[in-house]
Amino acid sequence: MPTPGSLMLDLQGLALTDEEAELLLAPEVGGVIFFSRNFQSTEQLAALVAQVRERRQDIVLAVDHEGGRVQRFREGFSRLPPMAALGRCFDAAPGEALSLAAECGWVMAAELRAFDIDLSFAPILDLDYGTSTVIGDRSFHADPRVISQLATALMAGMHSAGMAATGKHFPGHGYAVADSHVAVPIDERPLSEIRRDIQPFQTLISAGLDAVMPAHVIYSKVDDRPAGFSRLWLQTILREDMGFDGVIFSDDLSMAGAGVVGGFEARAEAALSAGCDMILVCNAPEGAREVVRWLHASAHRPSSRLATLRGEPTKVLGLQALQASDRWRHAQDAIRRIGDLASAHMNPLRKGEGGE
Repeated sequence: MPTPGSLMLDLQGLALTDEEAELLLAPEVGGVIFFSRNFQSTEQLAALVAQVRERRQDIVLAVDHEGGRVQRFREGFSRLPPMAALGRCFDAAPGEALSLAAECGWVMAAELRAFDIDLSFAPILDLDYGTSTVIGDRSFHADPRVISQLATALMAGMHSAGMAATGKHFPGHGYAVADSHVAVPIDERPLSEIRRDIQPFQTLISAGLDAVMPAHVIYSKVDDRPAGFSRLWLQTILREDMGFDGVIFSDDLSMAGAGVVGGFEARAEAALSAGCDMILVCNAPEGAREVVRWLHASAHRPSSRLATLRGEPTKVLGLQALQASDRWRHAQDAIRRIGDLASAHMNPLRKGEGGE
């Protein structure tokens, strides 16, 4: 099977439009990311995936399906807890929390693989400093050692279901207050302090992390560009110093945090030049087409790493068979246990837990 192209884009609705069907044939396109607007029912989702696969068998299908408030598919899927609930479980019962995290990762991945979706962009490795408007309860914990353990267990569950894991948002979005969807966050700490945020990434890399997504955050005492456009962050620190050899995804190039480097062509060129293997352009159809034209004109060759992203076909069960399995029923018990244990050890609502 050929290597997927370097661009991941999104779709407008519940079925492919004629224009989208034609665009998917461009070899520069290598992925599709789904959003809540692309989901109405499990039957409709299966039909949409089949439409995409009919156009391109090699394409990588992805979704943000972390749990809590960031879970794009709901009806017919297990309702996953926010990762902060697992952190509270860890505070109460560390050993049990690791087992629950593995079950959570497995059921998340197994249900998506039942629809031939390759990736959930998880786990999130950002520390909870109680200040970020976009991270909040998406974070496992404030302690990097706890995040490292829980995220490693969650990743093991994902791997057992045949899904690659993507750590985000390197080197850490939890300290910066602003939301990079709508602003340009700046983290003014020196590298010596940021290394605390990097610890979970290093731990998961050592444990077999498949992919990393950098933050649209400027770490001003390290580099004047956001991490996803910085060769220092991606090549020197992530690849050379930390030994990461997996896939690097850009975060969405339509976000405000990416706008500091120019238009879509400039953003794509900057991200790929910095070391990203696959770039995302979402909620900007003309921007995606502009990037396709630029990739074609520049004769850009996609990274061979992208061939590693497809889910393992031998691990796929249809949803009905999956939900009839003992493993799936055990995972439902685990999800209920996470809720019960986390509620029993609930801290007052931390700043940042209420937003999108």
